[in-house]
Order: sequence, then C-alpha cells, then structure tokens
Amino acid sequence: MSAVDTEAFLRDLYDLRAIGTFKTGVHRPTYSPQDMEARRWLMAKLTECGLEASIDGIGNVYGRHRGEGPHLLVGSHIESQNEAGWLDGALGVVAGIALARAGLPVDVCAFADEEGHFSLSLPGSRSMIGDLTEEAIDGARNRTDGTPLREALRAAGLEGLPRRQLEIGRYKGYYEMHIEQGTQLEEAALRLGVVTGIVAIWQWRIVVEGQQDHAGGTTMAERRDAGLSAVRLLAAIDAEFPRLVGERTTWTTGRFRLEPDAPNIIPGRAEILFQFRDVSVAVLERLEAGLRSLVQEANRRERCSVTLEAMSLSKPALCDQAMQAALAAAAEDLAPGGWRHMPSGAGHDAQYMAKVMPAAMLFSPSIAGISHHWAEDTKDEDLAKCVEVLAAGAARYLGNNAPV
Repeated sequence: MSAVDTEAFLRDLYDLRAIGTFKTGVHRPTYSPQDMEARRWLMAKLTECGLEASIDGIGNVYGRHRGEGPHLLVGSHIESQNEAGWLDGALGVVAGIALARAGLPVDVCAFADEEGHFSLSLPGSRSMIGDLTEEAIDGARNRTDGTPLREALRAAGLEGLPRRQLEIGRYKGYYEMHIEQGTQLEEAALRLGVVTGIVAIWQWRIVVEGQQDHAGGTTMAERRDAGLSAVRLLAAIDAEFPRLVGERTTWTTGRFRLEPDAPNIIPGRAEILFQFRDVSVAVLERLEAGLRSLVQEANRRERCSVTLEAMSLSKPALCDQAMQAALAAAAEDLAPGGWRHMPSGAGHDAQYMAKVMPAAMLFSPSIAGISHHWAEDTKDEDLAKCVEVLAAGAARYLGNNAPV
C-alpha cells in the first residue's frame, strides 16, 4: 500500500461538508435531496478510487474492492441529524475512501439512516446483515413529519431496488472511524481513542396513572397528580443510580409527557421514556434491578399507579481484541502517549457488524465534546492523524506492515 493522502482525505471531508451546509455544520436528513446528492457524490468517489459502486433499496452505498483479499469492510453513515454536525458518520466513510485510495483491500459502506430519522434502529446496517424485514420497513415512519418510509424511498428513487446483503465470509473484519462525541480525549489532551466496546442501550417506558382534575377546585389532600409522582420517581432514580453504576454509565430521561398537558388541569397521566447505557451486562442488570425496586417503592408510597415496560434491551458489542491491538500498536507508533483505550457511549453501525464479523472502532477528539449540533468540530491535524493510524492499524491486522 502507499502512504495515506491526508490532504485528499481532508479535501474530501470538506467537499462532503459543502452538501447541505447549515451554518458550520450540515443538514442532510435521510433520503432528503441533500442526502441523496451526498450519496451520488460518494458513489462517484468510490468509483474514482477503483471500487465497484452501487446503491441498494434501503439507501446503503457500497463500494466493492475488485482485487484479492483478505478484505476489510470500512464505513459509517453520511446522513446527519437535523441542522447538525459535519463529521458524525461522514468521517468514517471518507476514511474508507482514504484507505481504498492508499491501496488497502477494503470495501466501503455508507449505511442508511444510522441517525434514526425513521422509526427503525440502524436500518442500513441491519439490512446488510439480513436483520431487517419488509414488514418493519412497511411500518416505519419519519419521526419529524410522519412520512412512511416506503413513500420516502419512492421519492428518493430507491423503490424497487434490491437490498444488498454482505458476503460475510469475504471479510476479516470491520473498522469504523468516528468522532468521540464526548470530552474524554480532549480533557486528557489525547488525539486518539481505541474503542473497547459499544454500550448497550436499555430503553424503558414508565407510565404513571393518576386522576385528571381541576387545578383550583381539587384540594392538595385529594389530588392524585401523575406529574408530581413522576417527578418524585425520577428524582429517586437520580439519587439511587450513582450507587449502582459503572465507570461510564449514563442515564437519560428523553421524554416526559403529561396528559392533558394544560395549565389549569391536574395531569391524570405521565409517560416517561427513560434509558441507561453501559458496556457491562452485569452493570445493566444491576441498574434494571434498581429501577424495578424504585418503581415498586413508588407504587407503595404514591397515590398514583406506576407501570414499567421494557422497550428494548440491546447487548453490548465488544470490539475484537486483535483489531484493537493493531490500532493500539499503530497509535503508539504514530502518536506515542497520545491515545487511550475507551468505550463508546453512543450506538454505531459497528454494533451490528460485530454480530457477523470481528469489528473495532477508532475515535478522534471532539472539540468541547459537541455533537448532534452544527458547532461540532475536530482539528484537521487530529483528523489526519486518526486516518493515518486507522490505515496503519488496518495494514497490521491484515498482515501487511508496509509503511503508511
């Protein structure tokens, strides 16, 4: 392989940034005109560096290496959150282009809708491994405007195209390069993170049922206020969870809805979407036990009834040890002392690739930890160093120790 052309890599990143520009970030929601323009741009780039490029019926863009293996798969996604950052996802895809340009035997994939604009979890990577049914596509809707996924695929010109599935035996492994989306690397003045695993997300629906009533005519002693009961439960969770967590556990109340949501009416119902994340199953199970205990206590103490429903209980995806070791050796060669092992607190397409092949990830720092916002950014020199380490690590893992 030849040396990685970091100037071409950065130029490609900035060219892609120009599609769907929003302030200093981008707005490329899945299957939008901007997203489809980016997918066409990517197909041209893949063809330019010698790969056989195609797009499938869910919107996955795939570049297939024409030569002999063993092969690696490298990728991420290129759509964005609404009015969001320019590197989230795009970095990993453009890194794949850079590795292909340098002569490594890689296939490159931009998985569709990793950002979840439609009501499916990671549909592009799931489709690639045969884990997405036609029925699931039939039922999916856009989270912003309710557009059926089938209608969006038709408008994007993807209706009727077959959905590609990976030739699993073709690959020695999958690499994904990504921004950290946190502050750990920047705060430690480090340039790279070798990812140990991708957290599982355990998502719950908590429903509190009380009694809707008049805000003025109902005395405080008579009230069964679902909103107050819900707030007290969340406060109890926040007080108890620090005693149960691992080093990088997070928990989030992503939705809190009151019914009827009116200023003069005591809420009769509260619905909460609550999640926690960790890379350890033992920690996740400890948190679940704690959550169930707190709900049980709320039902004993409150005048409202509380029910708990598990919505999704995913499994952590641990990164392959040999692939991690190759990245770590490359990082120590090219940025001695400037890297660390770390878990990923966010979900990625790599977690589905890890179901069918060895997989690993490499993180670059995020300035101020900002992501899913147009101010997201990383220094050019850190982006360049990261792609150099990715290429060197991939070469090591393939058994090709040519200079990069």
